[in-house]
Amino acid sequence: MKSKNIQDKEVKRRRIPSHLRLSLPRAGSDSYVTKLLKRHSLRTVCQEAHCPNKGECFRRGVATFMILGDICTRGCAFCGVKQGKPRKPDPDEPMRVARAASELRLRYVVVTSVTRDDLPDGGAGYFAQTASELRRELPRATVEFLLPDFLGRRKSWDVVIESGLDVLSHNVETVPRLYSRVRRGADYHRSISLLRYAGDNSSGLAVKSGFMVGLGESWEELEAVMSDLVDAGVEQLVVGQYLKPRQRSYDVVEYLPPEYFLRIEETARSIGMAHVYARPLARTSYALALKKPD
Repeated sequence: MKSKNIQDKEVKRRRIPSHLRLSLPRAGSDSYVTKLLKRHSLRTVCQEAHCPNKGECFRRGVATFMILGDICTRGCAFCGVKQGKPRKPDPDEPMRVARAASELRLRYVVVTSVTRDDLPDGGAGYFAQTASELRRELPRATVEFLLPDFLGRRKSWDVVIESGLDVLSHNVETVPRLYSRVRRGADYHRSISLLRYAGDNSSGLAVKSGFMVGLGESWEELEAVMSDLVDAGVEQLVVGQYLKPRQRSYDVVEYLPPEYFLRIEETARSIGMAHVYARPLARTSYALALKKPD
């Protein structure tokens, strides 16, 4: 049986600290973005994944579009997106994304998706269509795609790489040891291999990744992940604190202090990572992570 001191320490480690408590947005402050998304029948990962930064980003007129529906075929333990049998993709969705981005006057557009293992190409073709529509509506905008792994299909990655995007992002999310519990259906080494493939088979395309902390990983494991990413040619890294999005989701093991994220930044840069954004509330697309719009 655990002693009272040990139990008290565990409760303290899992209590949400003040630097992670957000003030509620003013009533109606995000109504413009919310109404625009509803009018175009679009979804965002901000809403579907219960992102803690949604209020701030919506107030700034920024949103990360989520295509291919709102139901994921996997259901990772850390994620708030619904899991189940998805509907057939909407062929007009890429066009609506581009029009909404144009109305928001975005100079940096981030698009992600649920994982669609049910589709022959994993949804790569829809990403390519979205890129084409965005180029038509916003020819000067920077386009970033946060991609699933497409089950490792290189042909699917080729479709996206050749679509004309500027930043290809694919998150490793956590350390290899925790994949069986946190990322069921994913494979760490497959993700590293795909990131390397993207860098080796593109010209002028920035490759980006990210992971969470607070899931029970060790510092040595994080160092190994950062080293793997640098070796794979990843140029941009985003690191944030894991926050439990739903009651049934994976439990937070530890809340790390802000100085821990500064240590991550210093370490990543020291081993060759060109750009690092590590903060407790950092997310891949939060404040457009590494490049904010003017």
